[in-house]
Amino acid sequence: MSRKMPCPSNLDRPTAAASASAERLRIGGFVPLTTIDYPGELAAVIFLQGCPWRCRYCQNGALIDPSATPVIDWSQIREFLERRRGLLDAVVFSGGEPTLQSALPAAMSEVRGLGFKVGLHTAGPAPRRLARLLPLLDWVALDIKALPEDYPTITGIPRSGAAAWQSLSLVQASGVPLEVRTTAMPHWTASDLATLAALLAQQGVRRYAVQACETRNALDPLIPPPAIPLAQLAAAIDPASFEEFLLRGH
Repeated sequence: MSRKMPCPSNLDRPTAAASASAERLRIGGFVPLTTIDYPGELAAVIFLQGCPWRCRYCQNGALIDPSATPVIDWSQIREFLERRRGLLDAVVFSGGEPTLQSALPAAMSEVRGLGFKVGLHTAGPAPRRLARLLPLLDWVALDIKALPEDYPTITGIPRSGAAAWQSLSLVQASGVPLEVRTTAMPHWTASDLATLAALLAQQGVRRYAVQACETRNALDPLIPPPAIPLAQLAAAIDPASFEEFLLRGH
């Protein structure tokens, strides 16, 4: 597996393939039907290869390497979606970090042309790339992993927090429906999580999901299991601060 990690300042630079054909999409996984990855919709999920961060709790380590051999071609995905018109509601692009693929705008445009809603799961490492995608999106799930200054302890990348929080501001300003997600780190206290949640509420986040940290099969084999059950950890968060507040896991 390649361990080359691009600098955050390089992620948003335009490339010669800035408008690459959807056929160049590098797909690392595909789920043909899910009821949980796009709220209220029957969706398919496309997992894209490549991620610039090395989050300790990552469960999709096989998707980190952008040069890994794709498991399915875009043409096969397109054929599947053509057969599912009227049966599926939406298509979600996930990863890895999907925004780093130059073929993503073309793929999203094709999905919209087939009549599906388009969703995106992103950690927001490339705000300018995300901004160019927003007109093609009907819904975004954005990982906000921590306070900006605490990101490097999770991602292993300096200044990664600034990019993620800038992405949050961009999505909010766009008006695209948004779910913010946080995976609670095993060493966090209830106060740590409550501080983060309060800041997100102040920023205007309306739908917030806190997820349990699954440490089995994590990218970092030394990450310990959570010390505090998720419900106890989240007890200090005021659910009334959000229109929707969700706990996922234990």
